[in-house]
Amino acid sequence: MDHSLKAYGKKTWLIPDTFLNSVSGKDEQPSHEAICVINTSGCDAHIKMTLLFEQKEALQGFCAVCPSMRTNHIRMDKIKSKDGYTIPKDTPYALIVESDTPIVVQYSRLDTSSTNMALMTTIAYPVDDDGHES
Repeated sequence: MDHSLKAYGKKTWLIPDTFLNSVSGKDEQPSHEAICVINTSGCDAHIKMTLLFEQKEALQGFCAVCPSMRTNHIRMDKIKSKDGYTIPKDTPYALIVESDTPIVVQYSRLDTSSTNMALMTTIAYPVDDDGHES
């Protein structure tokens, strides 16, 4: 691996508004959300995600890898935690995305519950390593 590559991004990202819809349209494309990651560093990024809820305890143990100089579109309707938990549907939650190397994180939500599909996307909020805003 070329460790001289520039690692753009931050190690911690926050996404305050996430929601996995249980309703999908009749088309082949289901409603889903994705955590889109780009890793420009010379080493693989080991990513862990913590889900925060309004009315219950946080869920941890959701992990993914984004290889060096690659992207990973982490489908939240398909991921499982180390303990076998899936993302709860129809429940608002927030995400803390943490990586062992700097990455850039984008959140996307595709809602196919009506004939007029809706796509929402945003860059996540980056946090400096010391916990302060960027």
